[in-house]
Amino acid sequence: MKFTAEIDVMPLKALLDPQGKAVGHGLSNMGLKEIGNVRIGKHITLEVEAGTKEEAQNKVDEACKKLLSNPIMESYHFVLNAN
Repeated sequence: MKFTAEIDVMPLKALLDPQGKAVGHGLSNMGLKEIGNVRIGKHITLEVEAGTKEEAQNKVDEACKKLLSNPIMESYHFVLNAN
């Protein structure tokens, strides 16, 4: 079976997000002062070939832990859909 994974990787809430801070200041300078606490992350989409949904989840989880995120600085969340 083929599955599609939609993965979001975000900086940990306890850490400073310089990109988010810069975008937040830019929005404020544009007159959008009511928008705040901006956080910038990554969105990754990939396809997984696996026999079961559980097997696909394990493969995506392994990819996130080993390559797609830095567990010291980032957290991740994914949704898996069958194609």
